[in-house]
Amino acid sequence: MLEDKIMADFKEAMKSRDALRHSVISFLRSQLKNIAIEKKQDKLDDADVISVIKKQVKQRAESIEKFRIGQRLDLAEKEEKEIEILKKYLPEEISREELDRIVEETIAAVGASSLKDMGKVMKEIMPKVSGRADNKVLSESIRSKLTKNESGDPTGR
Repeated sequence: MLEDKIMADFKEAMKSRDALRHSVISFLRSQLKNIAIEKKQDKLDDADVISVIKKQVKQRAESIEKFRIGQRLDLAEKEEKEIEILKKYLPEEISREELDRIVEETIAAVGASSLKDMGKVMKEIMPKVSGRADNKVLSESIRSKLTKNESGDPTGR
C-alpha cells in the first residue's frame, strides 16, 4: 500500500537527516491521519492517499504562482522541490492522446451525444483514469468531444 511506502520513506528521511523530505512527508502523513480520522478508518486506501497528495501538489502549485508574482523565487523553488517529492507517490500521468482515446471510446460505449450526457461519461471514465489524469483536463476533453458531437461531427474531433 502507498501509505506503507510513505511511512518507510519517512523513516528513511529521518535516518538520512533529509530535512526537506522529512518535512514534506511529515506534513503528508499528518494530512493522511486527519482524513483517516474523518473517515473513521485505521488505514486509507490508495485512492484516498492519491487524492490527498494531489491536493497538496495543487496547493503548492498555487503557492509557486503567488511567490513568483511576489518576486519570492527562493520560496517558489522550495515549493517546486516539495512538489517533486510528492509526485514520486503519484501514479504516472496518462498522456493527452491516451486520455482522448479513452474519452472517445467511453462516449461511444455509453452512447453519449450531448453535454447532457457528461455525467454518465464522467462516471464511466473515472475508475479507468483515477489518479492518472487531472480532472480538469478530463472534463475539458469530454466537454470538447461532446460539443463536437452536438455540432454534427460524429467522430468528436
